[in-house]
Amino acid sequence: LIFTNKIVKETDNIYNQRRKCMEKRKQLNMQMDTDNAPFNPLKDMNLMDDFLFDVATVDLETCKIIIELSIGITLTKIAWKEGQKVVHNLPGKRGIRMDFYAEDDKGRVFDVEMQKRNRGNIPKRTRFYQALIDAPMLKSGEQGFDHLKPAYIIVICGFDQYGYGFYRYTFDNRCKEMPELIMGDGCRKIILNTKGKNDTDVEKPLVDFLHYIERSSEDNIPEDCDDRLKHLHRKLEEIKANEQMGVTYMKMEERDRLIRKEGELKGESKIISMIRKKLAKNKNIIEIAEELELGNNYVEKVTALLREDPDRTDEQAAELLLYGKEE
Repeated sequence: LIFTNKIVKETDNIYNQRRKCMEKRKQLNMQMDTDNAPFNPLKDMNLMDDFLFDVATVDLETCKIIIELSIGITLTKIAWKEGQKVVHNLPGKRGIRMDFYAEDDKGRVFDVEMQKRNRGNIPKRTRFYQALIDAPMLKSGEQGFDHLKPAYIIVICGFDQYGYGFYRYTFDNRCKEMPELIMGDGCRKIILNTKGKNDTDVEKPLVDFLHYIERSSEDNIPEDCDDRLKHLHRKLEEIKANEQMGVTYMKMEERDRLIRKEGELKGESKIISMIRKKLAKNKNIIEIAEELELGNNYVEKVTALLREDPDRTDEQAAELLLYGKEE
């Protein structure tokens, strides 16, 4: 009960952070390939899904289990890294928002990211994250670099980033001329692959964990699995069964849907505005289609809507094209 109440209290923060991210996507007119995905009820969600992962990792014990199973270590204790999930850069420069960022009692820091779809940016993304994670560790004017802490950047992927079928790809900086010589900068990057195939080459708890991430249900918990995975499953089941959490999730999904819809309307309205301007210059449908690289049928439909009602706004025309009605 205490665990669930803590998660409920933190959900508003997650909701606001996600809302800001979605609004930014709308401003940039970025249409994610999940925009048209069917609604997925909370009870059917997997740990790979953003909402469930964000909510579950409000709990430190859950974060500890994820780190341990991901890289095959045992942690005595972890704490939030100064409560820091957002790292700002210089003014006007890009910052980062980490899924979760923790430090153990040995001074090691862990950044864990969940990546469901391949955006083609994992290698350079981890490079950028390392730079911004390291920067706040040293104070202005500090001599030396001894206060740079050992860092682990863990990215859990729902795809095989490198195509070799490994469940885990571990990277540290090594000498090209002498591969066994490690640079010793203290940073390690671990890319996990839920679709790995080398079961006999890695520990069973990792395999069971990565399979569970993709399908987080009771029937995907082997009887002989690690007790930590069973404990993680019980925590997720508690979240899924929480009625208030379900209501929050429904509200968030509705807000995201409206934001995506606004983004679609904005993009469509811009195109219609360009067509309207060219019609005002007496351009014909074929000319407009060629100049804007649009289909003749599409330009013809827009032209008909604008001529049918000259007072119809670009937004109203967009609503008719997208949804068959003006709202």
